[in-house]
Order: sequence, then C-alpha cells, then structure tokens
Amino acid sequence: MGIIVPVLTLVFLLLTTVSHGASKPRMFLVGGSSQSWKVPDSSSNTLNQWAENNRFKVGDILVWKYDAKVDSVLQVTKEDYDSCNTSNPLKQYNDGDTKLELDHSGAYFFISGALDHCAKGQKMHLVVLAERNNVPGGGGSSGDRGDGDSPMVTPVSPPAKTPAPAPAHNAAGGLNVGSGLFLTAVAVGLAMA
Repeated sequence: MGIIVPVLTLVFLLLTTVSHGASKPRMFLVGGSSQSWKVPDSSSNTLNQWAENNRFKVGDILVWKYDAKVDSVLQVTKEDYDSCNTSNPLKQYNDGDTKLELDHSGAYFFISGALDHCAKGQKMHLVVLAERNNVPGGGGSSGDRGDGDSPMVTPVSPPAKTPAPAPAHNAAGGLNVGSGLFLTAVAVGLAMA
C-alpha cells in the first residue's frame, strides 16, 4: 500500500507535463528546410503542398530562412496573392530570418517580394485551424478575436486517402523530457518510493 501514493503522484505529474507540453506553440521552418523560400523547381514541389501537409494552430510560429539581399516575404490579401501584387502588402519582412506568430485562425497568404518570383510560384497559402472552445453549443463568444464576423474555419483540402506523414523534424509536441516539471515528477516519485 505504501507504493500506491508515490506511483499515483508520479502518474499525475507526468500527465500534467504531457498536457502542458501539448499546449506550447510549435515552430515550423517554412518548406521544412533552410532556404526553402524560393521559386519552386517544379509544380509538384510547392510550398502550398508543404503547408497542406501540416496542421497549424493559433500560437504556432512560422520561420523563413532566405537571402535578404535578393528576397523578402510579404503577407498579403487573397486578391493580392492571386494576382501576385507586391505593391500593397499587409506586412513586409526582409531580414532573412523572419519569424511570424500565427495569432488568429483562418487563411494566411504569403508571396515573395522579389520581381517575378510570385508569378513563378514562390507563394504560400495556409490555414490555421480554429481553436476549440469547450463551450456548450460549440461556439465561442463573438469577442474571441474582436471581429465577431469570422466563422469557424475548417481545412479546405479533402481528407487524404493515404496515411498522414510523420511530423516534421521541426514540429514540437508531445512529451518534453527536458522540461523542469518532468524532472521534478521523476525526483518526487523516486523520493517517495
């Protein structure tokens, strides 16, 4: 009977660690590797395909690595994305190591600021999944984002017929063994045994 309390304490602390780690923002290297922000080498290897293979949540962070001397990242409207209009970006980044937090659910549109790169396919559209609220009726209040006219967003691509790929090496999630809470749980469990 003396071992039950330490084991239950350890299980509780481990579960707390796992749920805490799952809520942390994840960092995504755009394209999955350094220098992926470029004109695609073929129509079957675009950043939109990379974006479709990932599931983005509010709070996740996108990271672009590129040569700032010759390129930039522009966040644009859908209309400017479709027409490759670089003259009126919502936001412009040209530091070569751009980090952008996805701060709301819905569609995001990005194009290259380099001349003719967007027309050659250097652009990306992604969808950030809506946050799930545990509110009876399934909906959040209209003040969640401050613009009460935004519907809940679902991914626009149909479900894949093949198994989902393994998470990218740069996608954080799961149990973070290096976390202080995890180590504390192990220490308490061992001390009580």
